[in-house]
This record gives sequence, structure tokens and C-alpha cells, in this order.
Amino acid sequence: MQNLPFLRRANVIKYLVKIGSVAKFDLKNSVISETNKFALNPKILKTLKFLAFLALGILLFWLVYKDQDVDRLKSILKNDVNYWWVLLSLFLGLLSHISRTMRWNLMIEPLGKKPHTLNTFLAVMVGYLMNLVFPRMGEISRCGVLARYEKMSFTQLIGTVVVERIIDVIMLLLLTLLVVVGQFGQVIQFLDNNPEVNKQLNQATHSPWSVAVVGLVIVLMAFFWKRMMRTAALGKIRNVLKNFAAGLKSLLHMKQKWEFIFHSVFIWLMYYLMLYVIFLAFDFTSHLPAIAGLTAFVLGSYGMVAPVQGGIGAWHFMVVQALLVYGIDKSDGMVFALVAHTSMTAMMILLGLISLLILPFINRTEV
Repeated sequence: MQNLPFLRRANVIKYLVKIGSVAKFDLKNSVISETNKFALNPKILKTLKFLAFLALGILLFWLVYKDQDVDRLKSILKNDVNYWWVLLSLFLGLLSHISRTMRWNLMIEPLGKKPHTLNTFLAVMVGYLMNLVFPRMGEISRCGVLARYEKMSFTQLIGTVVVERIIDVIMLLLLTLLVVVGQFGQVIQFLDNNPEVNKQLNQATHSPWSVAVVGLVIVLMAFFWKRMMRTAALGKIRNVLKNFAAGLKSLLHMKQKWEFIFHSVFIWLMYYLMLYVIFLAFDFTSHLPAIAGLTAFVLGSYGMVAPVQGGIGAWHFMVVQALLVYGIDKSDGMVFALVAHTSMTAMMILLGLISLLILPFINRTEV
């Protein structure tokens, strides 16, 4: 009986330990639940992705333009630019977008669908707009828009876009080969005559900034790839692959193959001319040959591959380096790149926003 208080105290202690363990377990589960909730929130992921790519683009843009004389830049933009050539450039760009619309419709017809040309054009422009928000998101966005308003399979449309991208890569590689063959001697001579540029290129490729940018890109790609693989169900993957293959086969069953080839060439011709006519807008570039415009265009296209919104910073850097080969001063090259990129981006923003606004109205019955 004398041990009874001790036993009571022991039972109380055991009870408190049990309560503490349960509370600890509940707290742990609560933390895990909140963590999973945070990790699976698509809005947060999209926001982080947008901010990461935007920060990378701003960093690249700042590195290119940090030494630019702002007063000189304003003076050139106000007095030394023939904006009629810029308007012509935008018109040529519009023709390329129309041609891409018609080519996409040719690829969709073998799927048993014939979408309205206006809907396809508006979807293409929405895609360009979304690429300025999230790199590579435009292809998914335009497929989503067309699938919604034309009642089509989203994954089959993705298949057609993949074929488009394969054709575009082939065209870019052919143009790259043309530039390398035609301008290899020019590049070697430039590097021999400008050893400081060669030194700067070596420093850029070995700089901590380059390593950091490449590392950031790899981490982001690995992160989003793991999330995609972790959340995708096997049955859905099989269904996606099935419809995806159907989209790829659309090219084999296309009736107007020559028309498809024409549009594929015409699109890239307009892309090139869109940049080249801006050479004529400046006194310091108007004398350059057509091959110089092609060199700048090809290098700029590779700048667009960088995972930043609209190639900001990366495109400017590549074009400036291309113009250096032809004796254009770096500061002048930066002005040229700024005008060319800004005009193209402004057109895509304007047409993309207009497309978003009018799509529901011209499809109100479907909606």
C-alpha cells in the first residue's frame, strides 16, 4: 500500500508519455501533410518556375547591357532609326505566323478534323504569347486552345506540334550548315584580328556565371521531370502515347506534301527577312551583306533555345556577337538587338492578347 502513490505516479507518467507520443505523431503527420500540400500546389510551382526563368532572363539581359550608354541609346532610338523598315519587319513576321497557321492545318486534316483557320491562327498567337511567360509553354497552350474550341484530342495535336518542331530543327540545322560553310573563313579571320574577343569568349565559357546558369537549368529540368514522372499514372501515359503516335502519323498521310514543304521554307524565309530588313533601319548595318543577316539570324535562333522568356538576354548576346564578326561596334550591335527583339516581342504580345480576348466571342456557341 505504501507503493500505491508511486504506482499512481508511474501510471500518470506513462499516460503523459503516451499522450506526448500521440501528439508528436500527429504533429509529424501534420507537418508532412502541409509539406506535401505545398509541394503539390500547381500555382506555387508555376509561380516559382516563372520567377526562376524571368530572373535568369533579366540576369542575362543585364550582363549584356550593363555598360551601355543610356543617353546615346536614347539619341539613336530617337534620331537614327528608320522605323518604316521596322514596320516592314513586323509585316513579314505576320506573314510567317499566317504560314505557320496554314501548315498546322495541313497536319491536322489527316486526323479527321478541319479546324477553322481563324481559330488555328489565334491559337498560334496565344502560343507565342505564352512562350513569353513560360519557355516552351506555347506549344502546349496553343494545342489546349485549339482542342477546346474545335473539340479535338489534345495529345494528337501535341503530336503534330512535335512534327513541326522536328521540321523546324532540320531547317535551322540546314541554315547553320550554310552559315558555317559560307562564313567559316570570316569567323577565323575575325578571331585572328581580334584576340581580345577570343579571350573574352574563353573567359565567358569558363566564368562562374556560365557554370551557375548551366547548373540552374539542369536543376530545374531535373526537378520538373521528377515531378512529372512521379505524378503521372501508367494508364494515362499509355493513352497519351497512343494519341501522340497518331499525331506523328499525320505527316505520312498528308495529301498536300508539297504545300507543306512550301510553308516550311516560307516560314523560315520570313523569319530571316524579318531580321534582315531591320539592318536597313540603321546606317551602321545597312551596308552589311545578306549573309551577315543570315549569320545573325542563325545565332539569334540558338539564343531563343535558352530557357528564358522570349530569349531575353540570350538572343541579344548572340546577335551582338554575330555583328562583331562583321565589324559592327558592340554598342551599335546592342542598339540593333534591342530594337529588333523589342519590336518582335511587342507584336507577339499585342496579337496574343487580342487573340485571347476575341477567342471566346467568335466561338460563343461552342463555349
